[in-house]
Amino acid sequence: MPPKKGKGAAPSPSLQRQPSEDEDLTALGVPLDAVVKVWCVHSTPNFSLPWQRRRQERSTGSGFCIDLERRILITNAHCVEWHAQVKAQRRGSDVKHLAKVLSVGWECDAAVLTVEDDEFWEGLQAVKLSQKLPHLEEDVLCVGFPIGGDTISVTSGVISRIEVTTYTQASAELLGIQIDAAINSGNSGGPAFNRNGDCVGIAFQSMNADEAENIGYVIPSVVVTHFLKDLLKHGEYTGFPTLGVETQTMENAQLRQAFGMSDKQKGVLINRVLPTSAAAAVLKASDVLLAFDGEIIGNDGTVRFRKHERVLYSWLVAQKFFGEKAALTVLREGKQLELEIPELYKEAPLVPVHLFQKPEPGPSYFIIAGLVFTVLSEPLLESEFGAEWEHKAPIEMVRSAIQAHAESRDQQLVILTQVLAHELTMGYENLENMQLAAVGDVAVRNLRHAMELAEACAGPYLRFNLQQNQVLILRAEEARKATPEVLEKHGIPHAKSPDLR
Repeated sequence: MPPKKGKGAAPSPSLQRQPSEDEDLTALGVPLDAVVKVWCVHSTPNFSLPWQRRRQERSTGSGFCIDLERRILITNAHCVEWHAQVKAQRRGSDVKHLAKVLSVGWECDAAVLTVEDDEFWEGLQAVKLSQKLPHLEEDVLCVGFPIGGDTISVTSGVISRIEVTTYTQASAELLGIQIDAAINSGNSGGPAFNRNGDCVGIAFQSMNADEAENIGYVIPSVVVTHFLKDLLKHGEYTGFPTLGVETQTMENAQLRQAFGMSDKQKGVLINRVLPTSAAAAVLKASDVLLAFDGEIIGNDGTVRFRKHERVLYSWLVAQKFFGEKAALTVLREGKQLELEIPELYKEAPLVPVHLFQKPEPGPSYFIIAGLVFTVLSEPLLESEFGAEWEHKAPIEMVRSAIQAHAESRDQQLVILTQVLAHELTMGYENLENMQLAAVGDVAVRNLRHAMELAEACAGPYLRFNLQQNQVLILRAEEARKATPEVLEKHGIPHAKSPDLR
């Protein structure tokens, strides 16, 4: 099961201690004064009513300075998610300074902040990011501002595991450090130090309490460094590459024989190549991926990591940057081939896990005669059906979110999310949360295309073909005239989201 997202870090009271004035960890090389408290006001969109936002919420987290010269603070992405206002407060200070979010890496759950007030930076320490991964059983100190108090807290733990894990913020799979200390609310974004005072990572999430106790996760400094290098390389956050394939392990000897593998060959079977991925022009289904950039892939999908340690081969891919080349060794129809992806780029998601990186933040929508159309996304599913949407949403939506992939870069699944009350829409009240397949005789590519088809309809009737062969028909001219009435009646400011106007 994936770990639970946490907004802080601190283990059980027996492991947590507050350093006294006499006990100066700075003498041990731990820069406590580099750690700050992050205050955030969140203004989250209402995905069920996409023209408005939910009631504001407030949260606290932790962060730390990594570059005094460029005035850079780093924290977790979920600490500043849908931020309306962010403030940073230094240790021992009673002043909260306004902060600005410079960039957010949703896949790696990291964000870069700065503060313009010169007073904030006077005498502030900076944290040194370790360029080496720690080893098992090494001691770590997690520093931050967890719930239960207002002063800084230092938590001791031990590294118990290093492997590719699921980052719940965006369901990405990246390298993660597991420690034997829970991550509690408030300490997310705080640094984890080794015995030399170097930062080995950022605290960010914990295991569900009903599954395991005192298990937390730290984003390794190598992942944070990739995020920062990505910003410098491209001028903006682009993300962590994936190969864009679905694979199957080949631990069964008969399976390997059937695909012509020799006794010495190892690899994974490619079941499907995502149409919008960079690998689509190079790889094929039924290829056996033997190696990535010269690193041999085991039959279980792992590669050599360190002595006595292996990780999923996806970590090799994630270490590269978009725009770089990738060398692949493939077995195709019994022949070993050396192939190359000339340029890695991000594949297009059919059902987005998040909508933070849209040019216009928040969900897209358009309304005609009380029919509210939007794009299928995981935030919409969670808004409509709750956190357990995989078990409660219509099976067609769940299948699209979990199994389906975009066939083109501009493809979206358009959803008729609800039907607002109006005399024209009487009898259509039950046609909600249904996928729009076509407008008239034209299949819908995306939300903008659906809107353009509806506006361009020249016939007397406006016909919407929904899933399960359901049909919704309105008189075109009357539907257009009814739209302003519906907006006024339901207090909706505009019939379209800003990106569709």
